[in-house]
Amino acid sequence: MSSPDPHVRAARNGTAHGAAKSGRRPVVAVTGAAAGIGALLAQRLAESEEIKQVIAIDERRGDVTEATWHVLDVRDPAIADKLRGADVVVHLAVDLDLETDPGARTAYNVRGTQTVLTAAAAAGVHRVVLCTSAMVYGALPENDVPLAEDAELRATADATGVGDLLEIERLAKRAPRAHPGLNVTVLRPAVLVGGTDTALTRYFESPRLLVVAGSRPTWQFCHVQDLVSALEFAALEKAEGELAVGCDGWLEQEEVEELTGIRRMELPSAVALGAASRLHRLGLTPSPAGDLAFTMHPWVVSGSRLHEAGWRPRWTNEEVLAELLEEVSGRHTVAGRRLGRKDAATTLGAAGATVALVGTAALVRRARKARRRL
Repeated sequence: MSSPDPHVRAARNGTAHGAAKSGRRPVVAVTGAAAGIGALLAQRLAESEEIKQVIAIDERRGDVTEATWHVLDVRDPAIADKLRGADVVVHLAVDLDLETDPGARTAYNVRGTQTVLTAAAAAGVHRVVLCTSAMVYGALPENDVPLAEDAELRATADATGVGDLLEIERLAKRAPRAHPGLNVTVLRPAVLVGGTDTALTRYFESPRLLVVAGSRPTWQFCHVQDLVSALEFAALEKAEGELAVGCDGWLEQEEVEELTGIRRMELPSAVALGAASRLHRLGLTPSPAGDLAFTMHPWVVSGSRLHEAGWRPRWTNEEVLAELLEEVSGRHTVAGRRLGRKDAATTLGAAGATVALVGTAALVRRARKARRRL
């Protein structure tokens, strides 16, 4: 058997020492444990000598055979019975898929979090760990670089899923008052990379990196392995409160362009935002115009609370960006819309990237004609 990736080995070593605050090995329940980050965390906890038992919850059974599985929807109040005996719940059953209907996504995310918090309190769980995003701080031109964890959450609901994340943050804030004795820890990762598909990872699938004139983009990444490591840290109660997670430091736009070898395409703000808004309104792209703000203004976080507790990221921004480029190789996205090979050859070939973006007007005209025929 080949040796694990060195980053995996290092990340495991980073949280392998010490015991939970309680002085005994905790029982940890993980929702959304069948796939994605939930599956990675469930496997990691199952292999940890500091964990007594892993309770895995999802709508289908996953591959972590060492865990005790319960198959149900996290919105089902019966989840309270499945959580009995758990010391900590890590709630990762959150849908941020770009292609999910926004109304259905919000209903699932908010109701699911409400149900898990209430069920955890009813089951006698003393801590719930939630995961949102550093996007909740908002991307604003006057933001400090980096932002402290206790900075005001100034995001709006204009970007994909951010409204849901803000509501989850509000539920987290209210939970200890509504359920005395229940503690809530919230992790807020930077741009997440590692098998993810978001508006921000799709930014790097474009033939040119769109830069809005007059903006000051800064980039900070978080590899999923580092996020899983930080979630384990929180589950073991080695850190608590609101915790930002990301690589140390950040990259300026010029550094990103040099590292990727992708040239920029600079457009006036009105043109870029106007086109993004029209395309999304017509259903031609999954990303609303609000997503652009996170490629325009800084929202870098310090991660000081985790650092002070003894946790460190094992990946650098440069390493994560290199992995992201490998992941998106061969994919083609224009204005947030992923293109097939035929579309890509037509759109990105002779016309070039600038014409391709401005040429989305052709898509708008086509959509309008189709509507008139209905």
